[in-house]
Amino acid sequence: MAKTRSTHVHLEHHDRVAVVTLDDPGRRNALSLGLSAEIAATMAALESDGTTAAVVVTGAGPAFCAGADLSQLGESRAAGLRTIYDGFLAVARSPLPTVAAVNGPAVGAGMNLALACDLRLAGDRARFDCRFLDLGIHPGGGHTWMLQRLVGPQAASAMVVFGQVLDAAAAARVGLVWEQVADADLLRRAIEVAARAASAPPALSRAAKATLREVAALDDHDEAVEHELTKQLASMDQPAFAERLAALQQRITATD
Repeated sequence: MAKTRSTHVHLEHHDRVAVVTLDDPGRRNALSLGLSAEIAATMAALESDGTTAAVVVTGAGPAFCAGADLSQLGESRAAGLRTIYDGFLAVARSPLPTVAAVNGPAVGAGMNLALACDLRLAGDRARFDCRFLDLGIHPGGGHTWMLQRLVGPQAASAMVVFGQVLDAAAAARVGLVWEQVADADLLRRAIEVAARAASAPPALSRAAKATLREVAALDDHDEAVEHELTKQLASMDQPAFAERLAALQQRITATD
């Protein structure tokens, strides 16, 4: 297991799964300008290293991420906000499969970081708190778009407008998280889930993730069929398909 550390991002490799840990527990992993830049740089490096096939994002306890550090915006607030967005948007835009291991409160922009991942697992101590309106600030960073697409308009309204805070069980009930996991097992389970995605041919898992996003914009089933057909045919031309099909046929023959 290889480990590297920048100022506030701790990186571990478990075979082909990278674990990216926000490591500023004294500030509850709040998204400062520097931390957001480190997250973005880390994701860019993982996407190009040729070995990482899936990513787990988590926080050094007691929080997952306490939101944005708005005290650092400076004179150009729009530029400052966009710089803070860069961290979770790098996760949202990544072609790699991503899993959030939410080990404590995910607040405001910290929720954005969890929402940016393809899959979310929540430990027993997880809390999902929009909190924007409580602070007198409008949601940002695509928060309303990501949340509403994931949980639907009623649950999104409950959280954004009515300030409802969800624990792990409630988050699982509305579909905000895939699974609630005991705190002690959370990271192990997240790595296990990520490893399943990482076991696929890297180009194939990236293509499947891209297709999920692309077909979400289609309204017609036949369009989706045609869209998938092109990529399915391309995958069948790859050596991995022939190798895995032969291995499957061999296993079937062995059990007959």
